[in-house]
Amino acid sequence: MARRLAAAAALVLTLAAVVLAVTVAVENFPRGITVLACVVLAVLAAWWGLTHHGAAGAIGLGLGALLLLGAVALVIFEGRAFQDLLVLLLAVVALEMARRAFLSRADLPAAPRPERAVLFYNPKSGGGKATRFHLADEARKRGIEPVELKLGEDLRELVRRAIADGADALAMAGGDGSQAIVADEAAAHGLPYACIPSGTRNHFALDLGVDRNDMVGALDALVEGRERVVDLAEVNGRVFVNNVSLGVYAEAVQREGYRDAKLRTIADTAPEVIGPGTEGLDLSWAGPDGKEGHSGAVLLVSNDPYRLGHALASGTRPRLDMGVLGIAVVGAANGSSLQWSSDRFEVNSGANVAAGIDGEAASLEPPLVFRSRPGVLRVRIAPHHPGASPSARIPDGPFGAVRGLARIAFGHATD
Repeated sequence: MARRLAAAAALVLTLAAVVLAVTVAVENFPRGITVLACVVLAVLAAWWGLTHHGAAGAIGLGLGALLLLGAVALVIFEGRAFQDLLVLLLAVVALEMARRAFLSRADLPAAPRPERAVLFYNPKSGGGKATRFHLADEARKRGIEPVELKLGEDLRELVRRAIADGADALAMAGGDGSQAIVADEAAAHGLPYACIPSGTRNHFALDLGVDRNDMVGALDALVEGRERVVDLAEVNGRVFVNNVSLGVYAEAVQREGYRDAKLRTIADTAPEVIGPGTEGLDLSWAGPDGKEGHSGAVLLVSNDPYRLGHALASGTRPRLDMGVLGIAVVGAANGSSLQWSSDRFEVNSGANVAAGIDGEAASLEPPLVFRSRPGVLRVRIAPHHPGASPSARIPDGPFGAVRGLARIAFGHATD
């Protein structure tokens, strides 16, 4: 019933937002077009500022800010700020209701409780979440052996030692880079694995259907969990659970000040990588049509494709069992952007390539060979967690979303 109410609310609020937006635009023509033009020009000016050094960059960013302020001023001084804010509010609430309506729970089979489950945890990850929530004590209460990852220790060696001592299930509480190591060892030995969301963003947990706000409850995956099978991916033999980024972000991650000032570091890096007078990135690859391409700003290779460019659940992966890589290129040499999938992908370069692997800095020797490893990881999910990505049931396109909401609202769709 809650899903049906959320779907109905999303449809009603969307209709109200559209009707009000059209009414305001007609009543205030041509101001609405002027506001839109200011916003578009502000985005273009900001991009210019990010890709240029010194005075040119500062002028671009300043002009972008002025144009955006101009759009706001047009709205305010014309006396229609309330209507515009109301349209925005209706749209935001409609999107939230739609998100709730499309949330679903996966019907996963129950799995037997392991005899000797081991939890590896990083006490520093996520600002010390494991310590604040007494994760080690909570693990012991459930019969799970906690192993703390201390400074300077090799996580992979700790995991292999535990397996040699008889561990028959593994869990990791830490960032996605650590999750990849434990998941890799679990897959290699055919053991069940549980993702405990104690990192900062926990992207892998989100797409697995683990409740990121219930770190302690996620431990129940190794007590009375349900099981699903998902893919892993690798680049030059190194496993990743989320993605590998090449380009501006990857170059920024290498810098010493990135962790303390991420946006500033990325803004400082962009002109040096893709700005005028630079040679750009020395990356080449074969596109979906087999023709050679050259990367410009960002090249993202993911463990199964992301849902990109959508209002609902953008940046999540609807499925983790498709057995393919998601490949996205933004700002190629010819100015195009592409997105496709393949089970294998190769990137060439004349020198080592800076990469961000699950958010961690790395330098890779070319050629970079990406491969999908389909269905190699047995994942345990706590019984009260969704077990499915937030985007698992969201249709593509606005019309598909409206049809989907209508089906839910009238009781024609089930989990």
